Amino acid sequence: MSDFKDIIFETEDGVATLTLNRPDALNALTFDMVYEVQDALARIEADHSIRALILTGAGRAFCSGQDLRNRPPAEGGDKVQAVMDCYFRAMDGLRKLRVPLIVAVNGTAAGAGFSFALTGDVIMAARSAKFIQVFSRIGLIPDMGSTYLLPKVVGRARALKIMMTNEPIMAETALEWGLISDCVADGDLMEMAREMAAKLAKGPTRALVATRAMVDEAEDNDFETHVRRELEEQMVIGATADAQEGVAAFVEKRQAVFTGT
Repeated sequence: MSDFKDIIFETEDGVATLTLNRPDALNALTFDMVYEVQDALARIEADHSIRALILTGAGRAFCSGQDLRNRPPAEGGDKVQAVMDCYFRAMDGLRKLRVPLIVAVNGTAAGAGFSFALTGDVIMAARSAKFIQVFSRIGLIPDMGSTYLLPKVVGRARALKIMMTNEPIMAETALEWGLISDCVADGDLMEMAREMAAKLAKGPTRALVATRAMVDEAEDNDFETHVRRELEEQMVIGATADAQEGVAAFVEKRQAVFTGT
């Protein structure tokens, strides 16, 4: 069971579930909540029995963004660094997690909540879910990586329109645009997320995470450089126990049993 205040953190059968848990505030992010997210991610890094993570929200929203009433803890100090130490470290931790990350968007994902949703390896959304930037509505620019992450997914023109108009993107459109991987009936969301997490938790964890890293790294490499990087990483992954098990299982015509090592 969870021993946190603003999140729920549970593990079962190799799958961890991290639920943002301020439903009365539509899971608006606070510094305390995001530091709890960091603590939960540290537990995952330390506990190698955990082989996949589901990130979702309690109640009727995934996350409505930053709670604007919640100020950086270092009043009078470097506020940018305070946000980097809290929010960026949590988002970077999600993007570089030791295990596959499934994001289950159960309602509105707004502002920074939109950015948190984009950290997933597999992003599932309930059919009633929607994505909205909201920043220009309050006279601000998108932050928490929105201007970095969103154009890479939907392209510059769509990203700018989403950011400048605050038009909500419904789940079915998000699927069409490649913003999410799955759009499912509301009542099926968590069951589908758990099925996906269970499947990935039984996979070759290091190879799956290295695959994510290669896809992300490709954005900054030319083709020849990237092919070389793939081969270099393949040499590392090929020496793992899971790779050896996978090859043996293929030769012996049986199902591989991966351990995440």
